[in-house]
Amino acid sequence: MSIESLDLSKAIALLGSEEDEDSWAEFDEYHRAALKRLETSGANFALIASNTAHHRLATIVRGIEIPVLSILEVVAKESRRIGAREVLILGTEVTMSSAKFRGEFAKYGVDASGPRDEAARAMTAGLIAELQQGKLEGTAARLGRIVRFSFKEPFKTRPVVCLACTELPLAFQEQKMHASFSCDGILYLNSTALHIDAAFDSAIDHSNQTIEVDR
Repeated sequence: MSIESLDLSKAIALLGSEEDEDSWAEFDEYHRAALKRLETSGANFALIASNTAHHRLATIVRGIEIPVLSILEVVAKESRRIGAREVLILGTEVTMSSAKFRGEFAKYGVDASGPRDEAARAMTAGLIAELQQGKLEGTAARLGRIVRFSFKEPFKTRPVVCLACTELPLAFQEQKMHASFSCDGILYLNSTALHIDAAFDSAIDHSNQTIEVDR
């Protein structure tokens, strides 16, 4: 296993503007260079342990020869598997407003979107900032209030909530490693845990294939 540790503050500084494709060039290259180093090291596959970067995954992986596991695809497949029709996406502003996120879920028949209300988006961003600073007290209850506030929007069915940010599961200390869990009647999908499970499955599959070839 090889890990490329990127600077989060640098990645945030390199975020582009949705209206300007060229503005993402440095962000894309910062992540692509790390993937290229993993590829050179002999990795059989890679994953980017960040939800926000997956907004640019299709561009980031250009020229990368090894498979890169999409966190979006993993969560979208799980949403379909559990029969979710609608998914509320909570994460960074880029994640919550990403048309690419919505499009990946749509491939699996799931209607996904971030909160439509700007106040709910702002509260989510503020909560993420506190979790990054290790401020955990009361965050699960606050997150629940954000979800219930967002549920007042015109959802046709009761949506599942996708925690599309690596910090958000930290609000649930007892369930933070679970791929999915319920809290106060709300069903949450932990994108990070689902991504980890997919990586483990891929590693096992590759190992089994290698054994077959060796035989």
